[in-house]
Amino acid sequence: MAAARRIVVKIGSSSLTTAAGGLDADRVDALVDVLIKVLDGGGTGLRGKDGDGKGGANGKEIVLVSSGAIAAGLAPLGLDRRPRDLARQQAAASVGQGLLVARYTASFARYGRRVGQVLLTTDDTSRRAHYRNATRTLDQLLAMGALPIVNENDTVATDEIRFGDNDRLAALVAHLVRADLLVLLSDVDGLYDGDPRTPGASRIDEVRGPEDLKGVSIGSAGRSGVGTGGMVTKVEAARIAAAAGVPVVLTSAGRAGDALLGRRTGTFFHRTGRRSANRLLWLAHASAPRGALTLDDGAVRAVVERRTSLLPAGIAAVEGDFTAGDPVELRDTAGHPVARGLVNFDAKEIPQLIGRSTRDLARELGPAYEREVVHRDDLVVLD
Repeated sequence: MAAARRIVVKIGSSSLTTAAGGLDADRVDALVDVLIKVLDGGGTGLRGKDGDGKGGANGKEIVLVSSGAIAAGLAPLGLDRRPRDLARQQAAASVGQGLLVARYTASFARYGRRVGQVLLTTDDTSRRAHYRNATRTLDQLLAMGALPIVNENDTVATDEIRFGDNDRLAALVAHLVRADLLVLLSDVDGLYDGDPRTPGASRIDEVRGPEDLKGVSIGSAGRSGVGTGGMVTKVEAARIAAAAGVPVVLTSAGRAGDALLGRRTGTFFHRTGRRSANRLLWLAHASAPRGALTLDDGAVRAVVERRTSLLPAGIAAVEGDFTAGDPVELRDTAGHPVARGLVNFDAKEIPQLIGRSTRDLARELGPAYEREVVHRDDLVVLD
């Protein structure tokens, strides 16, 4: 933890807002104070004679994934609680996102540090070109000494292209920026083997794999009512990041400094997989399928075991209303999902392709049909 150079920090709405739903400036400042201390190695936070804020004194870099936009927009819009419908959530996000970034900008400016806002939807990260652009933007912000503040683009995201919670977004951002550590800040100081408010509940200090969580009762959303996540989403985010080779610390916002400085705190999730440089983690965990293709037994073996592309000859059925480039689920004949991929044809085109060779299709329909339905570079096999 102490040796981590590039760190992704995620903080939730309940750690940044008041009970009424507005931003708590003191909480934001307290978080920024901790982040600056880590970047500066314990100094003042100012870099250079003019305080230009480039880089950290100890070579550390931080990407902040911050919730709070919807919560910050509640009070200005006269809402006493988080709305359930998407339209009013988007309206609250539109108002609150500006307030949130303005607050961070002012707080980091105390130390001469710049911030950059990055808003993402799943489309920005599962499609190949968008993924490269997101990576380039975040890398460039860090190279220029700006601290990226990432959030889901709630103002335009539909139900079909939402991450659903910023814990999962943080895990995927950690993969995107090749982070050395992910720190998930909550309103409790770690993962407990039961309700932490119940006498006898014990904190789990380390998780080395799924077997360490057997028999653990994991609670749902927190008590504040302004966020969407809870311990379930944090554990799932930790699982995603750990499987991608990124270790995770789960602790409370008040213990953020301990986690970032390598002191023992919270729950530590060890790596369970190797670091990967591709975007398939996003395709597996961030995309919502717009339809499904049923594969015959031979195609299932080819896709799952030999990791080949999906050809028209291996498709048995199609369902859904999708267009070329959309994520679709690949299922076996029993209906079980075996893979997910970005499809190269519209749903209405596929019935005429089912069971046929690409050579025959090219001869009858033209050279555009002599290609894969899902290319192996746009396909991920599911666990």
